[in-house]
Amino acid sequence: MRLAAIDIGSNAARLLISDVIPGPQPVPDFIKVVLVRVPLRLGFDVFDKGEISSAKADKILKTIKAYRLLLDVYDVKHLKACATSAMRDAMNATDILKRVKDETGIKINIISGQDEASFIYENHVAENLNKEESYLYIDVGGGSTELTFFSDGKLVFKESFNIGTIRLLKNQVPEALWNNMRDFIRKKTKGYHHVTAIGSGGNINKVFSLSKRKEGKPLSLELLRDYYKEFNNLTVSDRIVMYKFHEDRADVIVPALLIYINILRWADAEEIYVPKIGLADGLIHALYEEVRMKEIEI
Repeated sequence: MRLAAIDIGSNAARLLISDVIPGPQPVPDFIKVVLVRVPLRLGFDVFDKGEISSAKADKILKTIKAYRLLLDVYDVKHLKACATSAMRDAMNATDILKRVKDETGIKINIISGQDEASFIYENHVAENLNKEESYLYIDVGGGSTELTFFSDGKLVFKESFNIGTIRLLKNQVPEALWNNMRDFIRKKTKGYHHVTAIGSGGNINKVFSLSKRKEGKPLSLELLRDYYKEFNNLTVSDRIVMYKFHEDRADVIVPALLIYINILRWADAEEIYVPKIGLADGLIHALYEEVRMKEIEI
């Protein structure tokens, strides 16, 4: 079965096409076929002016048209498309998404932060880890951060905060919001045994890649702090030259690390696993369940 997901984030738009291969295990294998990322950077418009500019709207349409062609080429029959924080805040999001639907046939749903956290949890990464541990999923985006926490295999909470990398670059995260997230995390994780974090998002994946860690090995909080200090002491241009970052990664990686570091501190977590999953992967998993249930009903 071939499935696809489109994720329109505050920093980039992604198209993921995956093959789902059933096997002896309850959860099938999800094999990535194509992953395309376009740095639309919608948050720079929305978090400044409250809407998406006509130039960015045109880029959205061109991006989805290109995705439409790829979906046709790869013979994808099932698609789930969502937009997150920037679209949630944009006053003209409805008009833009209607235009996209009219010209490409692709309907993009704007999802809440709570739904975003749920879709990320759909990856079920922790099912392969120690069932007796407590795990905190952390997904840091351009406009928001989604948290999902469970212990002993049971969901404890899922929450979304409007603290994201682009909002931080734009100085649009007041101290009170940081305090709210700190107090929430400390209160909700208090009393649970050893907390281990699971990180998703392009920035934490880039840090993991730089660390040269083996797959399945966690990053320590201390290492994240070291990278934060190192990157923060460099200009964006220096980061591009020294680490071969794309420009749209070089500016957001520092605020992203700040968010991860703070959350780990407040949850009293000492390390974070980085399994290379994100919202698009979660959308694929959710779509598979939807398609499978429809086939059972038939």
